[in-house]
Amino acid sequence: MKADTHPDYHFITVTLTNGTTYQTRSTYGKEGDVLNLDIDPSTHPAWTGGNQQMLDRGGRVSRFNNKFGGFIKK
Repeated sequence: MKADTHPDYHFITVTLTNGTTYQTRSTYGKEGDVLNLDIDPSTHPAWTGGNQQMLDRGGRVSRFNNKFGGFIKK
């Protein structure tokens, strides 16, 4: 095995959008760096099971369905 092929693996601090922080090991940045997350499991609908509805703003969904509706067999 070649020497020095692996990246530096060190501790960083991760800060979630609600201010919660925790330490983990990563190859991101340098030892002691802070990684601020814009989207995290406590706020993102993919993890929270959000109840958001898909809105048809400006008829975009309708235009898409009209244009590509024939490609999908029902």
